[in-house]
Amino acid sequence: MAAVTTQASIAVFRPSASKTRFLTGSSSGKLNRELSIRPSTSSSSSNNAFKVEAKKGEWLPGLASPAYLDGSLPGDNGFDPLGLAEDPEDLKWYVQAELVNGRWAMLGVAGMLLPEVFTKIGILNVPKWYDAGKEEYFASSSTLFVIEFILFHYVEIRRWQDIKNPGSVNQDPIFKSYSLPPNEVGYPGGIFNPLNFAPTLEAKEKEIANGRLAMLAFLGFIIQHNVTGQGPFDNLLQHLSDPWHNTIIQTFAGK
Repeated sequence: MAAVTTQASIAVFRPSASKTRFLTGSSSGKLNRELSIRPSTSSSSSNNAFKVEAKKGEWLPGLASPAYLDGSLPGDNGFDPLGLAEDPEDLKWYVQAELVNGRWAMLGVAGMLLPEVFTKIGILNVPKWYDAGKEEYFASSSTLFVIEFILFHYVEIRRWQDIKNPGSVNQDPIFKSYSLPPNEVGYPGGIFNPLNFAPTLEAKEKEIANGRLAMLAFLGFIIQHNVTGQGPFDNLLQHLSDPWHNTIIQTFAGK
């Protein structure tokens, strides 16, 4: 909960002991609409101190969160205007689906942006992401699509089994000597966590917030290319070369 302390004698605001997190999606980052003011204990009687605390709010001020979104989930801001997650089983699936898609989006954004940057500065020599499908590979594009479909279908089935019965697919079906630790669904650990990060609430909040940002960035890259015919890094360099004329306004004006 975000908190600030104001000293009436000097009339300045300063952060209290509970720090505000950036891009965590936690309650400190939520839109807050209620304030409670209470006296704050002070060792000095000459300073009249008040602590102003923002109460937990909703994604849209004035709109109550659904009862099934009680703030206990990472990144829960009460956002479900269509009531898609009202069923508890659906909610479990949507939570995991958003987590996985956010992770894919973060990988996808890095895979779209970094090769373009490294090629531009001479470290790599690879095609832009929007031209990657034109390259020659070991199989035709239709064959690759079928292979990817089968592999993804297999992975998604096992993921669904893990959601329905947590821990039931921890054992590798082929290499019996490999297994995942019995962790929380969505945070398998083992080979998928080589740096051994702990799945704390703060880490979960940051991951889901950055995953959501990456999904928006991926969509933005696609739209940007369809409009300009270039990648995000080329667009950035073009804008920086003439910031007052190479803008979104000139792009939509048909410059």
